[in-house]
Amino acid sequence: MEKLNQINQEDFSFVSIDTINSEKIDTPKYSYWRSVARKFFASKVAIAMLIILVLIILMSFIQPLFSGYDFMNVSNINNFDARYNPPSAKNWFGTDANGQSLFDAVWAGARTSILISVLATTITTVIGVIVGALWGVSKKVDRVMLEVYNVISNVPSLLIIIVLAYAFGSGFWNLVFAMCLTSWIGTAYFIRVQVMIMRDREYNLASRNLGTPVGRMIGKNILPYLVSVVMTDISRTLPGFISAETFLSFLGVGLSADVPSLGRIISKYTPNISNYPYLFWIPVVVLALVSISLYIVGQTLADATDPRTHL
Repeated sequence: MEKLNQINQEDFSFVSIDTINSEKIDTPKYSYWRSVARKFFASKVAIAMLIILVLIILMSFIQPLFSGYDFMNVSNINNFDARYNPPSAKNWFGTDANGQSLFDAVWAGARTSILISVLATTITTVIGVIVGALWGVSKKVDRVMLEVYNVISNVPSLLIIIVLAYAFGSGFWNLVFAMCLTSWIGTAYFIRVQVMIMRDREYNLASRNLGTPVGRMIGKNILPYLVSVVMTDISRTLPGFISAETFLSFLGVGLSADVPSLGRIISKYTPNISNYPYLFWIPVVVLALVSISLYIVGQTLADATDPRTHL
């Protein structure tokens, strides 16, 4: 026993207590949004698409302010020197049959298409998330909304939008309203499924048994964990609305005749696809860049906002 005490005294010694260092946490600090940014910017493709998207948005909302582009203007139609000029240093995208700059037309049209899709996506997402959250936690709401969903989902959404656009008449806000009137049901159903998965987890069951109000449980226990799910839905909805607006404008439905959009510009220059292909393909390329960049940026952001990818 004495030998054991001797060994302990030789191998161990008391140290003084450092009250300052003892309060420091050695674990590195964790910031959710810093981790999201680190995960997002780790993708070179996403960064490239983000740069392209920002440039397109800036050009779409700044350039038309200085160009004064008028979609119905035909003042240069008799000026043959200004008509059908190919892309050059003077006219970057060339000119059309009226002598108008395609460069001005494309950015004015992109502004309308992007604005419609952003507004429609925002309205659809807000309504869909709220209704879907209530739909997922309430069995009474579930019984009613399932019947509404079954009726609406069996009708093609584009057909509904076309009928509503004809019923409400041409106009920017009429088209946004027609797009949003039934589109939120898909988002609501998507959120409803995710909420039902989260609703039956142990901590939510315990929270409900302890008397936590439904609104607080949705806002604190469920929706914060569905950020990546909502971002995934947004990344799908934004390009979808741009495609729908382009298709409707190509058919001449929804917007007024004097409002430019990428769909109207593509429709206007479709007859020139063989003789003057730049008039058709340049707007198509811009439309493709907008849709692809929105989808890739949205999907990458959705993956980055998923906490499981931060491990």
